[in-house]
Amino acid sequence: MEIYSIGFTQKSAGEFFGILKLHGIERLLDVRLNNTSQLAGFAKQADLAYFLREICGAEYEHEPLLAPTADILDAYKKHKGDWGVYTEAYLSLIRARKVETAIDRESFRKKTVLLCSEATAEHCHRRLALEYLQTHWDDIVIHHL
Repeated sequence: MEIYSIGFTQKSAGEFFGILKLHGIERLLDVRLNNTSQLAGFAKQADLAYFLREICGAEYEHEPLLAPTADILDAYKKHKGDWGVYTEAYLSLIRARKVETAIDRESFRKKTVLLCSEATAEHCHRRLALEYLQTHWDDIVIHHL
């Protein structure tokens, strides 16, 4: 099962939706804690759902179980925390949430992309979430767009 990840920052709407279309994405799973900010531009929840449907023929879903808590996010972003500390806190959180059983694995049979704001997956929780699921669901192949 192939699962993709993408960030919307440093991309124009044309680039973003073009990438999704190119890869035949059928479902976008939004794993952001805050998905309604005016700063998100075309990636605000309501607008994104509309654009995905109209441009890509794809579904939009928000999955807060894969989002960090405000405390974890703030410690890293606002207080310029350490990536290693963030990683451990986030992984501890999703272990406690038992996301590997709480999330419907079968929903990933649709070509799914996890969305967050970070331009690359290197320092983003979407990568951590996918790598965590990969250790519990044995047939995942991860692609970062």
